[in-house]
Amino acid sequence: MKKIVSIQGIKGSFHHIVAKTYFDDNIEIDECMSFDKLVDNLITKKSDVAIMALENSIAGSILPNYALIDKFNLHIIGEYYLDIQHNLMALPGQTIADIEEVYSHPMALLQCKAFFKAYPHIKLIEDKDTAETADRISKNNLKGVAAVASKVAAEIFNLEILAESIQTIKENETRFVIVKTKNSVLEESEINKASLRFVVEHKRGSLASVLNVLSDCRMSLTKIQSLPKIETPWKYAFFVDVTFSKYSHFEKAKSILNIMVKEFKILGEYKNAKL
Repeated sequence: MKKIVSIQGIKGSFHHIVAKTYFDDNIEIDECMSFDKLVDNLITKKSDVAIMALENSIAGSILPNYALIDKFNLHIIGEYYLDIQHNLMALPGQTIADIEEVYSHPMALLQCKAFFKAYPHIKLIEDKDTAETADRISKNNLKGVAAVASKVAAEIFNLEILAESIQTIKENETRFVIVKTKNSVLEESEINKASLRFVVEHKRGSLASVLNVLSDCRMSLTKIQSLPKIETPWKYAFFVDVTFSKYSHFEKAKSILNIMVKEFKILGEYKNAKL
């Protein structure tokens, strides 16, 4: 039986590329046009697992997705880093001079801002998804209109690439996480990364004390992100990623943090994809 994988966007999107690479082709793709829909399908068991972009090396963290994982008690069971290459594509037989409008996801357009400065005649328009815009151009035979999307999208929707790798910074990676409603069943010997959430006392040195514990337990901090607690103004929850060489070191850190912080939650225990 095929595993049903929810992705944000449609086939040809970067989420689709991650799904195919992480799980191989023996999957059924559940296309969702928003992360809210993706989470809803996961919770209602319309899908078995979901893929969510969490941070980009240029644009930073995708904060709403941290909030969704926390709010719905999702579990991160894995991660994948994808090299993001943005390409300008349109119906065959056109040049950039023929293009009047370019549609794509706001994040994609932001990452390609410098490229479009050389083409002031082109109007940039934010849209829901990179691949969906490519699909629309193909289906509606839209001339004078281009999309910014992946090479896979160009192949699927029979579009011609007018310019390759147009992102401002060529080294452009996005970190995706694989999430389920229940934790993974990885062997402890395979787990060397974890995502945590906690709240500290609003007093001097509280966060520093937590970081000292992580250091003393031989944890390497790879990410720290704060998010406001909406129900309690001016209080924050911290989201932290740590890596470690021995699971026993992590267990020690867990037992200490469970006592010294508020609202301690493990968002996921999984294998580090950046070794």
